[in-house]
Order: sequence, then structure tokens, then C-alpha cells
Amino acid sequence: MKKNKQKKQYAMQTRLIYGKSVSKKWDYNHHVIPPISSSCTFRLDTAQRGAQGFAEFAHLHDNTSIESRAPIYIYDRLGEPNKELLEENLAAAEHGEIAVTFSTGMAAISAAFGALTGIGDEIIAHRTLYGCTYSLLTNWYPRYDISTQFIDIKDTELLRRSITERTRVIYFETPVNPTLELIDITRVVEIVKKANRRRHAERKIYIVIDNTFASPFCQRPIELGADFVVASLTKSICGFGTDMGGVVIGPKWSYDRIMLYRKDFGGALAAKSAWPILVYGLSSLPLRMRQQISNTYEIASYLAKDKRIAYVTYPGLSSFPQYKLAQKQMRDYDGNFAPGSLLYFGLKGKTPKERHDKGERFINYLAKNAYAVTLAVSLGHIRTLVEHPSSMTHSAIPLEQQISNGMDPGGVRLSIGLEKPADIIRDLSEALDRL
Repeated sequence: MKKNKQKKQYAMQTRLIYGKSVSKKWDYNHHVIPPISSSCTFRLDTAQRGAQGFAEFAHLHDNTSIESRAPIYIYDRLGEPNKELLEENLAAAEHGEIAVTFSTGMAAISAAFGALTGIGDEIIAHRTLYGCTYSLLTNWYPRYDISTQFIDIKDTELLRRSITERTRVIYFETPVNPTLELIDITRVVEIVKKANRRRHAERKIYIVIDNTFASPFCQRPIELGADFVVASLTKSICGFGTDMGGVVIGPKWSYDRIMLYRKDFGGALAAKSAWPILVYGLSSLPLRMRQQISNTYEIASYLAKDKRIAYVTYPGLSSFPQYKLAQKQMRDYDGNFAPGSLLYFGLKGKTPKERHDKGERFINYLAKNAYAVTLAVSLGHIRTLVEHPSSMTHSAIPLEQQISNGMDPGGVRLSIGLEKPADIIRDLSEALDRL
């Protein structure tokens, strides 16, 4: 590829495959695929070069001349080529300025909170969250005198009233795990902007959004005014269930702070995990997501017609309560409606216990007998995965709180893969018949 080509004239689908033909992180102009880096420590020519590398680490914001040449690599936890090539492409995918990768999605979430909050600060989080994020905020952050208000952020007037002088972060997932309800990013941005006008720059409130469920193909919160995006790379961006990872994407000024956090707290993404996510996962994301969205719509439509199903929640159905918001907020790189590849549904039952028991029997039957549906946590996989959030991914949240937060104890979460939709429907139908 010619070095002087203006890459912005190419579609994002193309740019996720090619990235840069020459990167200051690593010149691989004559490689069709970026080479894999297999060393966790790097040879230094002189002590002076080593000293310069340490002096320059996490000083990008203060010394832009560093960007004009290849970096001095010292040790994998500080940086290495595969991670940094992936980070360049992840930042482009989310339309952010910088990205810093981590070993898991939870490591990335911890880094975002750790970089933006301190003793005495407060986080406002949506009332329904991934179970491990809830555990982080309730079991660990109070030890550092960092508190969390759990509210319904969909109620923007409640959000406005809940902001205090201690508030530093507004955090939520959208779509929410597992209920798939949406939060209007633009409206939250408006409220936070007004609040920040009365605050000193050092006490600014930041909006941090977990974009794992949507992926950058379906939604880019930074485009809508969010400050930071966090995501589990393990899910849709990897896509094949082979490698774990996480990422924080945000403004350029935050790079040094987040890199220092990764250096000191650990959790660096391994080069051998960065490479397949860069080469296979991110580059195939648009192709996979288009097919998975099509499959999910077909399966959601089938379930919605079954009289044994109490409800089906999928942003792509016109019956979805926030359908207009979904159409506005969830758009692919070409502007097409992209409601994602997850759906949530519940079986009919007179009591929560009856619904719970039916959901459990349904899932257990699938686990033992289905061919095209697998009982497993995670999502965004090329295989269709089913799970029971109440007793699995969200078990850290007390049952009473799950119910008060809008989670159905019998709710079933499906992450739709690339199988033939008719085969997925065949397995689901058979399981329903056995109830």
C-alpha cells in the first residue's frame, strides 16, 4: 500500500483489515500480515538508550516528538508491537484518540475507574450491571472510600438530581447486561455537560460506557459524546472464544495515566493474545456481525410468536420498548441499523420461582441435547451460547436486588452465532416442547 494514501477515504470495514501499512510501532511494509512478537523483554543497545526509554514511558502527552519515531521497547508490560498495533486499530474502530489494552475486560474496567477516581470520590452506575463489575464496586471500592450510587440512569431527571460534588464517573452498559434495555447516551452527555460547567477542570465528571454488548460495529459511544469506552475484547471483537482481553479507549490526555496504571497494577494483554485479535478478530468483525444480526432477528421473531414465551427483548424488534432509541443509537459504520446479536427472553409462569424453574429446565435440556446451542457464559462468539444470568453471570447480585432492578429470575440470555438460523430454531423448539 502506498504510504501517501489517505486512509480516511476507505471504509472502516476495509481499514479494520489493513490498519497501517507502516506504523511507527513497527515497520512491516513487506509483511502481508503483521508478524507476531514473541519476546517479553527487549535488548537495549546502551544503558543510555534504556534510560531514555524509561524516561519517555507514559510521557506521550508531554512530549509529542516521541510520536515521530519508533518507540523504545523495554518490557512487555510497558509496551510491545502487537499490543500497540492492536491499540491503534481499536482506537480507530471506536473513533477514539487512544486505546490501552489489558489482559481482560475487568482489568480494563478497573483501570478506567482507577485512573479517574480517588479517595472520597463517587461513581454513579446504572442499577443493572455485569455481576463482576457490581462486585468490584460493592466489595472492593468501598475499601478505598470510593462509593457508588446505583440508580436507574434511564431516568435522566433522577441522574441530574443524583450528581454530587463527589461524583467523578457516570458508568453504564448499553445495551444493559442482560436485560438489553438501552440508555440514551446523548441525553446523559447533555446532563453531564451542564454539570461540568459549574465544576473545576480537575473535578470534571467523566462518562464511561461499557460497549461490549454492542461492539464498535453496532455503536460508538465516543461519537455520541462519551469520554471513555471500555470493552471486553474476549467477546465480539475476538469472536472465536480463543483469547481474553480488554481495552480502554478515550482522549489523548488520558493515555499516560492509563499506561501508568497498567504498568503498576499489571494486567497487560499478552502479545500472543493481541496478535490473533488483531489479525483475525477485529478484521472480521463487520462480516461476522452482519450475519449474526440477521440471525438474531430471525430467532427473536420466532420466539416472539411462541405462546410459551412471556416476552422477548431484542432492540431489533419493533415491539422493543425503546425501538426508536435503538434505531437512533445503534448504527453500523455505513449508517445501517445494527441492533446487535444478543436477545433476552423469559418463559411464562405464574410466580418468579415457576419462571426460574422453567428457565433452568429449558437450559439444562439444551445443554444435554442441543447441537447448535451451547450452555456457556461469554457472548459475541461464532457459536450460539445460552446462559441463565440470575444464577450465573449476575449471581453476585442478591436475588431480591435482581428483581427490583428489572431482572427476571427466569430470564434466558442468548448470544447468537453464525450457525444456520433454522438449526438454532430446531434446538430451541425441541427444548420448549420438553417443558
